Amino acid sequence: METSLQAPVIPSPAVRDTVGIRKRIRRSFRQIRTESVFKQTLVIAGLILVILVLGILLTLITQSLPSIRLLGLKFIWGSTWNPVKNVYGAFPFLLGTLLTSFLALLICIPFSIAIAVFLGEYYPSGWFADVLKNAVELIAAVPSVIYGFWGLAVLVPMVRSLEARLGIDQPLGVGIFSASLILSVMIIPYAASLGRSMIQMVPEHLKEAAYGLGATRWEVIRHVVLPYTRSGLFAGILLSLGRALGETMAVTMVIGNSSILPKSIFAPGNTMASVIANEFTEADKTVYLSALIELGLALFLVTVIINIIGKKIIDRFTNE
Repeated sequence: METSLQAPVIPSPAVRDTVGIRKRIRRSFRQIRTESVFKQTLVIAGLILVILVLGILLTLITQSLPSIRLLGLKFIWGSTWNPVKNVYGAFPFLLGTLLTSFLALLICIPFSIAIAVFLGEYYPSGWFADVLKNAVELIAAVPSVIYGFWGLAVLVPMVRSLEARLGIDQPLGVGIFSASLILSVMIIPYAASLGRSMIQMVPEHLKEAAYGLGATRWEVIRHVVLPYTRSGLFAGILLSLGRALGETMAVTMVIGNSSILPKSIFAPGNTMASVIANEFTEADKTVYLSALIELGLALFLVTVIINIIGKKIIDRFTNE
């Protein structure tokens, strides 16, 4: 019995090229479909965020309509808040919010920039840098109620002693200044972390060129590092300000919760967020509840306006 062996069929080069081209075409089609699905997913996610923000704004506006119709612009500029007499003026709370936030920002800026420069230029690595970075990140992770307890137990007595030495009548310790100190500690990590990341991204050849011209470390930081990273540093400061504007619990515990227009930074006061937290569950009238929601709308608009102004300033710094 004879067995016949068949020689294997070897495809010609033209056939092999055709098969390879078809595989590449199929792979290209799959990549195009994947990129298209990914792009659509991003567009949908962006639209969801826009719809969410608009939904929040629309909800605040509709729930604030009774107060808006009754009070009008008097709500913003009124200085008296008396729910018993149905009188609602938000100016003391608006002023308290702006005072505590910007005063906290002024206090935290030197510390934030110093930490960013220290970790970005002097000690970018090593055990001490790791310990300091972890400590800064831990500050951001501590719940705000813990800051409130610490402020009542430690900070308020210190501020009370300072007020007594300055000769202030009725040194209470609680007030705008105490709330600003608490806020300044809470917002340091936001500006410091972003600033450190920006400083570490400065190209080495720029700094080496400055050193080659005989510049000192301070001159390199002042004339090269800080100008190169100013937009990022300002973005971190803006992020810190947004965090300060909306803080509620820690501020509520140390600000004094007074609805009277503060006469100084040591006087008790209130912020828009703290008065909402204190009185929302007590609102037993439609106008009262609507006025509190309008406070939330005002806080929302203030935050949006400050962010828009900050972005314009960042764009100006970037284009210079």
